[in-house]
Amino acid sequence: MTDSPDNTPRSTQPLAHGLGHVGRLQEALTTLDVGTLQDWGRELAAVFQNGGRLLAAGNGGSAAEAQHLTSELVGRLRDDRRPFSAIALHAESSAVTAIGNDYGYDEVFARQVRAHGRAGDVLVLLSTSGHSANVLRAAEAAKEAGLSVWALTGATPNPLAEIADRTVGIDAPTATVQECHLVAVHLVCATVDVALGVCPPDPLESADPARDPEVRRDEFVIVGDALLDRDLTGVVERVSPEAPVVAVDQVEVRARPGGAALAAVLAARGARPVTLVTALSADAEGRELGALLREAGVRVVDLGLAGPTPVKSRVRAGDRTVLMYSRAPQRPAALRRTLTEGEHAVVTGARVVLVSDYGRGIVEDTRIREALTTSSVARQVVWDPHPRGGAPVPGVRVVTPNSKEAALFAPGTPGEGLRQDVDRGRTLVEEWASAGVVVTRGADGAVLLDLDSSSPLVVPGSRVTATDTCGAGDAFAVAVAGLLADGALLSQAVTGAVRAAGEFVAAGGATAVLVRPRGRTREDGPADVLETVARTRAAGGTVVATGGCFDLLHAGHVGLLANARLLGDCLVVCLNDDASVRRLKGPQRPVVAAGDRASVLESLASVDGVVVFGEDTPEAVLQRIKPDIYVKGGDYRVSDVPEAALVESWGGRAVILPYVEGLSTTSMIDKITESGGIG
Repeated sequence: MTDSPDNTPRSTQPLAHGLGHVGRLQEALTTLDVGTLQDWGRELAAVFQNGGRLLAAGNGGSAAEAQHLTSELVGRLRDDRRPFSAIALHAESSAVTAIGNDYGYDEVFARQVRAHGRAGDVLVLLSTSGHSANVLRAAEAAKEAGLSVWALTGATPNPLAEIADRTVGIDAPTATVQECHLVAVHLVCATVDVALGVCPPDPLESADPARDPEVRRDEFVIVGDALLDRDLTGVVERVSPEAPVVAVDQVEVRARPGGAALAAVLAARGARPVTLVTALSADAEGRELGALLREAGVRVVDLGLAGPTPVKSRVRAGDRTVLMYSRAPQRPAALRRTLTEGEHAVVTGARVVLVSDYGRGIVEDTRIREALTTSSVARQVVWDPHPRGGAPVPGVRVVTPNSKEAALFAPGTPGEGLRQDVDRGRTLVEEWASAGVVVTRGADGAVLLDLDSSSPLVVPGSRVTATDTCGAGDAFAVAVAGLLADGALLSQAVTGAVRAAGEFVAAGGATAVLVRPRGRTREDGPADVLETVARTRAAGGTVVATGGCFDLLHAGHVGLLANARLLGDCLVVCLNDDASVRRLKGPQRPVVAAGDRASVLESLASVDGVVVFGEDTPEAVLQRIKPDIYVKGGDYRVSDVPEAALVESWGGRAVILPYVEGLSTTSMIDKITESGGIG
C-alpha cells in the first residue's frame, strides 16, 4: 500500500465529501494558471489555422477529459465554426488493444503519436500524477517527432513536467485535480474561439488597467517582429580546395532570439516584468523561439504568423562574421489575429512601450497602431524604426533611427557626419510629430533633437575593441525605455543608453546573450542550469564548472571566470551558501548574502548558470552536472583539488587557473576595516 505525502495510509485517510470537497475545489481553482491556459488557446488557434492538429491522451478519468477536449474542438464549444483536427488517442479501442497486445501498454500512446503526429502539431497529456509510463513514452515520442508537448498534471515537479514544453500543475487531491483539468479544458477551448474571432471576448477580460492584475504587472511592453538568429561558429585554418573561399571547420550552432525578441530578452534582465506582443509561426523554428522567450521570463502575446519564422544566420570564425544569410520571405506574412480587448489593455496600461520594428508588418496592424496612439500611452512610447516598416504614430516620446536609417527617412540632407545627423533629426522630429528623435551614431554615440529645444544634445560614445555590434541598437532602445519608465528625463535616458549600448558591445554583443530564466537560482541543480548543460552537450559543446564563495566580487574573480569560460561553451558556478561560507571563512563571513552573490555572478557575460550548495564541497552538484572541465583558481596542484577524483570518474578533467596577484576578498575586507568602513 502506498502512503500519502503525510505518511497516512490512503485507506485510513479521511475522504473529502460534501462542503469539504467543494472547499478544496474552490481553493485549488484560485491557483489555476489561467494566463498559461489562455496562451495555449491562442497558440492552438494558430496551429489549427496553419493546418496542424491536436492530439490528446490520458488514463482513467484523465482519458475522459482528454476526449472532452477533442470533442469540443472537432465539434463546437458554443458558436458554429469549422471543425478542427483533434484526436483522443485512447478513444479508438481497437488501436489501443492491438498496440497493447503487440507492443505493450507503455507504447499505446507513443505509437499513435508516431502515426498521427506531425512537426508543428500539439500533444496535450493529462496525468494527475505525472508518472504514468505510457504518458511519459508518448511525450518522448512527440518530442522526437517535433510536436509541442503540453501537460496538465497534479503537483509539480514530476517526470511529465520535466519532459513537457509547457505544464499547468495543480497541487490537490486526485479528484480535485481532474475537476480543475476540466475547467482548464474549457478555458483553452474558449480562448481558441476568441482568438479566431468566432466568439467575442468576455467583458470581464477587457480590463480596466486599474482592476486587472495582468495589466498592472506588465510595466514594460515590447511590440514588434520576432526573428530567430543562429550563429554558426567555427575556426578558419585553410582555403577551400573547391573554390577561392575560406573553409570554416568545427562548426557549432547556437540559436538565440532576434529582432524584437532580442529586445525582450534584454529587457527581461531588468527588475520589471516584460510582455512581448509579436507573431510567432507554428513551425519548428517558431516553437524554438517561443521556448527561448519563455526561458528568459518573457510573457508572449502571440498574434500568430501565417508563414514561416524569419531566420537569420551568421557564419563566424572566432569573433568575426565571414558570411550572413537569411530565410525570410520578401513579403511579410500576415497576422492570424489582432489584439483582444484584454491584450489591448495590456498595451495601453503599460508604464512604457518599446516598438521594435523589423519591417515584418506587426506594427502596421490597425488595432496595434490604435493602441499605441492612445494619448496616455504615446507619451511613453519609444519607437525603434525600420526602413521597411511603418511610420511612427504621432506623439510618441522618442524615435531612435541610426544614421543610415535617418538618411533614408530624410533624404534631403546629403553627406555624412554630425551636422547631417542633426539636420535630419530636426527634420524627422517635425515630420513624425514626436517629442524627440535620437539619431544613434555607433561608436560616436548619439544626438538628441526635441521639440522643446533648438540645440541638439550630443552624447559621445566610448571606443571598444569588440567587433560584434549586432544587437547594439536593441540594447540602446531597451535602455532608453527602461530609464524613461524609471522617471528619467529624455536627455538622461539617452545619455544612459549610450553607455549601456557600449557596455553591451564590449561584453560581446548579441553573440554573448545566453537565455536563462530570471530569479531561478536554487540549490541542488536547478532546472534552468541543467537545461543549459543539456543544450550545450546536445550541440556537442564543452561544459565547464567552477566553485567558490565569491564574496565581495573583485577583478581577480572576474578574470578567473572569464578565463574559465574560454575553456568551453558554458560555465556553471557552484556557489557556497551562507552557512558553508561561515564554516569555511569564520563567523564574520560572508559579507554579501548568497542571493545577492548569485545575482551578481549571473550578471556576468562569462557565467551561464549559478547553483547554490550547502555542503563544504560542491561534489553533490558536480555529480549532477558532470562537467567536462572543473576549474580551481589559485596556487593549487591538481592533486590537491578534493573534487579532482570525482570529476575524473566520468572522464572530466580538473585544471588550475591563476588568480590575479595581490587580489583577494580577505585583503579587501582588511583594507576596509583599517579605514573604518566595517565596524
